[in-house]
Formats: sequence, C-alpha cells, structure tokens
Amino acid sequence: MTPPTPSRVLVLNSGSSSVKYQLLDMKDGARLAVGLVERIGEETSRLVHTPLPAGGGMKREKTAPIADHAAALKAVAEELSADGLGLDSPELAAIGHRVVHGGLRFTAPTVIDEEVLAEIERLVPVAPLHNPANLLGIRTATALRPDLPQVAVFDTAFHTTMPEHAARYAIDLETADAYRIRRYGFHGTSHAYVSRAAAALLGKAPEEVNVIVLHLGNGASASAVAGGRCVDTSMGLTPLEGLVMGTRSGDVDPAVTFHLERVAGMSTDEIDTLLNKKSGLVGLCGDNDMREIRRRIDEGDERARLAFEVYVHRLKKYIGAYYAVLGRVDAVVFTAGVGENAAPVREAAIAGLEELGLAVDAELNAVRSDEPRLISPDYARVAVAVVPTDEELEIARQTYALVVD
Repeated sequence: MTPPTPSRVLVLNSGSSSVKYQLLDMKDGARLAVGLVERIGEETSRLVHTPLPAGGGMKREKTAPIADHAAALKAVAEELSADGLGLDSPELAAIGHRVVHGGLRFTAPTVIDEEVLAEIERLVPVAPLHNPANLLGIRTATALRPDLPQVAVFDTAFHTTMPEHAARYAIDLETADAYRIRRYGFHGTSHAYVSRAAAALLGKAPEEVNVIVLHLGNGASASAVAGGRCVDTSMGLTPLEGLVMGTRSGDVDPAVTFHLERVAGMSTDEIDTLLNKKSGLVGLCGDNDMREIRRRIDEGDERARLAFEVYVHRLKKYIGAYYAVLGRVDAVVFTAGVGENAAPVREAAIAGLEELGLAVDAELNAVRSDEPRLISPDYARVAVAVVPTDEELEIARQTYALVVD
C-alpha cells in the first residue's frame, strides 16, 4: 500500500535575533502551530508557542537564555514534538524559508543546495541586515533535517517581472552592473498573495485585473500589478526607498547624504542609521505606532498631524503614479498591519481621488474584519479593498507546490 503523501510545511522566518515559525497542513491550509523565538543570544530570550487545532490554542511562553539559532530551532522542535507535531514526523514534506534578497537569479521558489546558499551569501552586501540571518536559519534547519527539502522563497522574486525601464536607475550602466545596483523590491510574497486574493474578491482571474497593492506595516511598500505580474514597486536596491515607513525615510534626494557628510560631519554608518532607524514616522513625531499618532492628533498634537500628513501625501503620490503606469486600475488594495487596521489612513489616502474613480464608503471602511472586503461604494469605478496578507501561507503554498505537486 502506498503511504500517504506528506502534507505539512514548516515555514521559518529567521531574523538576526529572532525566528518566527508556522506549521501548516497543505491539505486545507490549516495552521497547526505558530510561534516566535526572540532576543536570541540574550539572557532574556523568549519563546512563544501556540498549537492550534491539535493543542486547543493554549499559548505557552518560556523565558530562558537561548544562545544561538541552532538552540532556538532545537527549542522550537521540542515545542512541536510536545504537541505531536515534531520535525521527525513523516507528514512533514518540507521546510520553507523566507529569504529577503534573491537578486535577479531567483525568480521562483528554489530547493536549497550549496550553490543556492553561495548565491544568497554573495547577495549579503545588498541585504546586510537580512540575508545573513536567513542563511543562519537555513543552515540550522538543514542540520536538524538533512533529509528534508529546504526551500527558499524570495521576497524579491515577485518583482523580477518588472521591465528594465522600471528596474533601472539612471546611473552609469557599467557601474550599476558591476555592483548590482538596480531596483529589486521587497515584500514580494505579500504582494503576490494579496494581488491574487484581490482578483478573487472581484470574482476574476489574476490575469484579468490590474491592481495597486499598498502593504503598510512598520515597513511599507506599494506595487503596480498588471495581469498578475509586478510592473513596478516602491522599494528599490534596499527596503529604504519609497513610502514613508515606521522608522525609514522612504524617498529622499540622494544629495541629502552628501550634505549630511559634508556639513554635519556624519559618517556613512551614522547616515545609514538616521535614514533606516531614526526617520519616517519616528523621525517626524517620535512615534511609529499609527494608533498612538492618531490619538495624539485627536489631542491637537501638531507634530503627529504633520507626520500623518506626510505619510498620506506619499501614499497618494504612489497611487497616482501607479495608476499612470497601469493605465487601467481595477482595485486599490490595503494590507498589512496599518493597511488592514487603520481606517483613517485608508480614508485619507483615497480622499480627493474621485476623478480617478476612487472612493471609500465610511461605514464599510469602519468595519473591522479578518476577511477580504470591499470598502468602496457601489458607484465607484475602481474598487477599494482591504485584504489581510498571509505571507506564511504564500511561502507554504510555493514550497509545497515545488516539492510535492
């Protein structure tokens, strides 16, 4: 008798000091467990694990020193085993890894081997905060289950369909090619998932619709998706370009960096820290939590109001720009933490765009839900929607399709 095909996928998202994970059953997409290990390498390391259908959803938390990623994944394996979901289960088909930067070579999910690892490592200079941590997670998981397919799903892959005129910066071609300087884009798994889900919400196939996706979290990005293919996106060589974010500036005049070096005497590292960690909403008003910013606005705080207005102004610019790029737009879609939950942001971003066929219904916009939903009135020519993103499910689907389907 032929044994049943394994149906589970473990999704790992390894950061420099954290590991997020989900175990999914691809028979129906159900989550079997979710968890997080944070503050790896500190005395106060913390593991939060929640078994879902199998364990009744009772969250377990542990605080104890976890020395490194190997110890973190060992702790995760122990928690899963306690619920009968261990990494040694014959039902586990593969481990899917989020990898931030895949350059131009990786345009689809890829089974990891030494050659793939070497290429991910070669891309470290353009993703110094992310790819090293992703590599740690891959190597640790491989050591735990060397017999199991390990699959890399790249944040940049969805954006590799951008035409050259959208991906290129207008700098010397030889210099750009020598140092891999071009626009890559990020949050690709989210943009892929949300653009397809938006098409389904409209009752159409992805190939039939043009969608502007606004992924608004602490990191934020926009994409123009034509017929299921990305044709432009706001992030570039790094995740710094584009929209105003929680702590990142988004678009600035490149000469700002020269000015700060020459006039303020700031070093390259100091400018990097300023633009990535001390700018955006935090730089404008000291807060990167949109709920807190809205509370301060309600109390008359002018710095908070300025931050909100700068944030929304940039959103409007990208909506208008991507409308022009696409020519025809079927939907503008909000997703991620701010996009899914901050009704005032959605309302303000769409306000004044009625001539483009865009409008928001106040009552629909005020509804809180975990389901994809339209928030535009029936008369609007272009749909406005909220679609909760699910990057882990997208990674699991891509991983499973590669190794089993």
